[in-house]
Amino acid sequence: MDQNEPSQAPAAEPVEERLADILKAREGPVASYVGSVLGQLGELDRAIYTAIAVTPTPDLDGPLRRLSLLADNSRLWLGVAAGLAVFGGPAGRRAAARGILSVGVTSAVVNIGIKSLYRRRRPDRTGAGVPEGRQVEMPSSRSFPSGHSASGFAFAGSVGQDLPALALPLRFLALAVAYSRVHTGVHYPGDAVIGSIIGASVAQAISGLTENAVDTAWRRVPGMRAGRDQKS
Repeated sequence: MDQNEPSQAPAAEPVEERLADILKAREGPVASYVGSVLGQLGELDRAIYTAIAVTPTPDLDGPLRRLSLLADNSRLWLGVAAGLAVFGGPAGRRAAARGILSVGVTSAVVNIGIKSLYRRRRPDRTGAGVPEGRQVEMPSSRSFPSGHSASGFAFAGSVGQDLPALALPLRFLALAVAYSRVHTGVHYPGDAVIGSIIGASVAQAISGLTENAVDTAWRRVPGMRAGRDQKS
């Protein structure tokens, strides 16, 4: 869900460096230590990105590039949801609806909320040496966090609540999408990790809210509750 966003004003320094500078400016050993840790994590984030960029992986470049493109605008997850709705019966339709709801909420949280607050620049993949054969179009939106990663884990987490057999395969697919964003050079690893955590958290929240809503509906309609109890 990183595509089709308007160009932003020049981005500020990376998130972890901004936090590190703020904490280092404060007095006290705890703030100083946490600031140092954040600074080191930022350096590690960029070092991992560079290591991935310069490692030759010709057999992986094409498939990961295509996977990254397939996940643009959540097309991959919309396709899976359509399949579940058509062939998955009532449980599949419920899972598809909850998955799409989670993707929508996650997209709003990431693109409207977090990306408007944290102005991290996209990586310099030319300077890092990302091969042209694995590159996709560089989005104009900010880098932190990864919307593709967030949407993937949101969808996988929500669908897995209704269809446990699909929980692990969909999470592996979401993980592959998240990594593809780093492999193609458009995100730092930290962007993908935090995006994945956000998506999984939204899925958990959506699951709790929808389950509570369904339970409330069943309690308010005695006849429907009786039918449900007989099936269970």
